[in-house]
Amino acid sequence: MIAIVDYGRGNLGSVEKAFVRVGTPAVVTQEARVVDDADAVVLPGDGAFHDAMANLQQLGLLPAVRRALDGRRPFLGICLGYQLLFSTSEEFGEGRGLDVIPGPVRRFPPRPGLRVPHMGWNRVWHGGVMRLFDGVEDGTRFYFIHSYFPEALVGDCAVPGALRQAWCDYGVRFAAAVEIGRIYATQFHPEKSQKTGIRLLENFAAIVKEAR
Repeated sequence: MIAIVDYGRGNLGSVEKAFVRVGTPAVVTQEARVVDDADAVVLPGDGAFHDAMANLQQLGLLPAVRRALDGRRPFLGICLGYQLLFSTSEEFGEGRGLDVIPGPVRRFPPRPGLRVPHMGWNRVWHGGVMRLFDGVEDGTRFYFIHSYFPEALVGDCAVPGALRQAWCDYGVRFAAAVEIGRIYATQFHPEKSQKTGIRLLENFAAIVKEAR
């Protein structure tokens, strides 16, 4: 069973329905015990970085999320749930994240002709080296909606494994997805990315099945 962490931020129903579509049991939960007992954990989300961290703390979910990031179980972060894996965010002043991946989350700089938030379909380049993208053509479009982007850095992560990155260009080149051991995360929304997004969730479901 996959636990989808409910901390008051995110398209929880859409994520849950997407996993139902790929035939994988998933439950939306605010209970730390359920997160601890799950075969895998999904951290979705949208909204403000600081509020998300505060909500995780207030709901008593932060320790369980940190335990889920120890590398023993598959973990999937989506959109804000991806950004929270980084060291810091400059949204509304610098705040601390979960610090699994070294590096900051920054606001898109002004660029002529580019609107912020980055909203809509854009190409993602993965180079064929990431398990989450198995069967997905390099340069496939995924659906994004975000004003801040993560600057993934190759360095010492908080969990074992090589840090692999997929890229997107929107005025700047940013890490659209990462993979470290059993931790996977995407800035785009696979649950809103039609067939290719469903393929990513099918790949994650296969990873969960193998890890049991």
